[in-house]
This record gives sequence, C-alpha cells and structure tokens, in this order.
Amino acid sequence: MREHEIYTLKNGIRVIHNRVTTTKIVHCGIMLDIGSRDETPANQGIAHFWEHMAFKGTRKRKAFHIINRLESLGGELNAYTDKEKILFYASLRDDYFERAIELLTDITFDSVFPASQIEKERQVILEEMSMYFDDPDDSLQDEFDKVVFAGHSLGMNILGTEKSVRNFKRKNFQQFIREHLDTRRIVFSCVGNIPMEQVVKLAEKYLGAIPVLRSGKKRNPFKGYKPHEVVLKRPVKQSRCAIGRPAYSFTDPKRSPFYMLTSILGGSGMNSRLNLALREKHGFVYSIGAQYVPFTDTGLFAISFGTEPKQLKRSVALIKQELKKLTDSPLGIKQLASSKEQLLGQIAMAEENNISFMMMMARNILDQGRVTSLDEIFDRVRNTSAQQLQQLANEMFDEDKLSYLIMEPAHGVSA
Repeated sequence: MREHEIYTLKNGIRVIHNRVTTTKIVHCGIMLDIGSRDETPANQGIAHFWEHMAFKGTRKRKAFHIINRLESLGGELNAYTDKEKILFYASLRDDYFERAIELLTDITFDSVFPASQIEKERQVILEEMSMYFDDPDDSLQDEFDKVVFAGHSLGMNILGTEKSVRNFKRKNFQQFIREHLDTRRIVFSCVGNIPMEQVVKLAEKYLGAIPVLRSGKKRNPFKGYKPHEVVLKRPVKQSRCAIGRPAYSFTDPKRSPFYMLTSILGGSGMNSRLNLALREKHGFVYSIGAQYVPFTDTGLFAISFGTEPKQLKRSVALIKQELKKLTDSPLGIKQLASSKEQLLGQIAMAEENNISFMMMMARNILDQGRVTSLDEIFDRVRNTSAQQLQQLANEMFDEDKLSYLIMEPAHGVSA
C-alpha cells in the first residue's frame, strides 16, 4: 500500500506527499477546488481561460520564461480544467523540485493577465473550440451533459461559448479569482523521492507566503432531473448516441459498487457486456463504453457509441437488453468473482502511474478530506454482492429515467 503524509500550512493550504524511492522524477501540482460548474451563463469558460492565462505572464516572468523554466531541463509544465477542479502541475527530475514548486506558486497566484496575451489566447481558445466541436465524439459528451444537467452549470461547456470567450477582459479574471479562491480549498500534491521534511520546508517557503484567502461562494446543487430525448443533425457520417442519467456523488457509499457495475457493463476491457454484444457478436460498433463520473453532489452515468445510421435502432435495442439482464438477474458466483478480479487488477495497475496518483491524492483530499487507500478500495470491491449490483442496476437502469442524445448525419452527408 502506498503511504502518504499530510501537512497543513497556516493559510489553510494542505500539502500531501507520497515518497517513492525508486524514481528520479517528481510529479507535483496545485489543485484548486474551482471548475466550470462555478461559472454563470455570462462568464462560462472563464475557469478554462484562466488556466490558459496562467502561463502568459506573472509579475516577475514573461510567457517565454514560464514555458522555458522547466522545459529547458527536460521537464513538463501543464494544466487542466474540469467541471469542479483546476490543476497546475509539473513533472521533472527531483533535483529541480524547488524550481517546480516556485513556478507553480507563481503562475497560480501571481498572474497579471496582460491584455495583449488575452487577445492572443482568445484566438487560441476559439481554435480549440473549433477543433473540439469538429470531433463528434468530444462534442457528443458536451451535448449530453447539457441534456442531463439541463439548466444547471454542470451542463455548460468547459470551453464556454464563442460569445463569452470573446468578451473576457482582465477585470473578469481578477473578479472570478477574487470571488472563488479559498486557501482552505487548495491542495499541493507531490509524488517522488523527496523527504517529507523537504517538501514541507519548500511549501512553507513558497505556498506559506500566500495570504489567507476566503470565498463565500457556495455551489448550487443539481436538482430536478427530467429525462430527455434529443436528436441533433450534424455533418457526420456515423450516427452517434449517448444514453444515461445523473448518478451517485463522490461521497455516496454506492459509488464503489456502481463503478464496478459500470465496468462490467462497458468498462475498458474487451470482455465488457456491451462490447461483446455490439462489437464482437454483431459488428455494429468499433467501440462502445460506459462511464461513471462522480461529482461532489451528483454524478454522471453515460453509455456512448457510434454506428451506421441503419444500425442505430438495433444497437439501442441491444443496449437495452444488456441493461435488462443486469436488472432482472444477479450475477452468478463465477461471473461475480471474475468481474472482481478484473477490476482489482485494473485498479492496481492504475495506482502504478505516479502522475495519476498525484492527481488522485489531491482530488481525494478536496472532495472527502482524506485519501482512500488501495486496501480500502479492494475491500469495497471484494465485499460487493451480486444482490447489491442488481439493486443498483434497478435503481440506475430504469428505462423511464434514461436520457438519450442522438447525433444524426445532416442532409447531404452520406452514410
């Protein structure tokens, strides 16, 4: 089991570290409990835009110096924004760990949002949006979020809209940061061969100098889900479909068994039920998957695939059959045991990825105040019964509560 240590700075920022003595690479990052769901319709996309602008200039560095600071050492500096989190992170040789934590602190807390860089990055993001929406698989997920979380910020696109992106100015970023940044909701996470004492010393030196920041903003919980069926015409050759509904939150005790159920149905293994039924048996799809994404107060369950338009109805019917099998009959003893072993192996392999482990620790601390150990996860999987899975299937796979999004080829696009 991987051990970790936690330290809290006086300003409320938490530091979590997992020492790995067999590597020369350190992965570290500053995770903020802020995401696209914290935006309004007027400023949607600003969290993602802020993530981009963090690399474009601080009080003591120009954009080039930020990029070159770690790249010149063979390291990497990156960031991402999702529905509930922003992460600025770095990977490099542990000899230069101090350089990484200093730079991450600088870009996170001391960006100056130069007007000229805002204009340049605005065009970059508009190009990113064009590329994103040209990819039917990516846009399918965004459009489905909008269907399931209709009227709520969880349904808004992380990239924002063309109108909102074109309107952002320096004052908008400064206001958003001022309203949402809270040092109690910030975690510095680190994995590498560095003593905890050194991590704490450098965290105190750089992150400890950040003043206490408080935010009175509260997230608007998602309520009032209603199933919808939406058909969109797009310039695609295949029909694409998403089926799903809201699911369990990150802290719900049903989260772990439902993750297992989702894996059985349409996980990454080629032996998932949906893959066997639609690809291996009928050849209707190249790929099909089911995913479960938990949030702090709700979650998302979704099945997604693409197929020839003439095979769409049959594909949906086969999916419904697989869902019905899980609701009508519990897994047999051998099926259950095999599914557990497969999932345990996948979880164990995922934990071997140090950069993913660094991110997981930060998210766990922000969402539940602690890191769930591998032993605890294994126990949850091993203690899941066939009856539990069947009960969850009946709760979540009720056909009357599922939403559907279909992207059909627009007129004139041949199938």
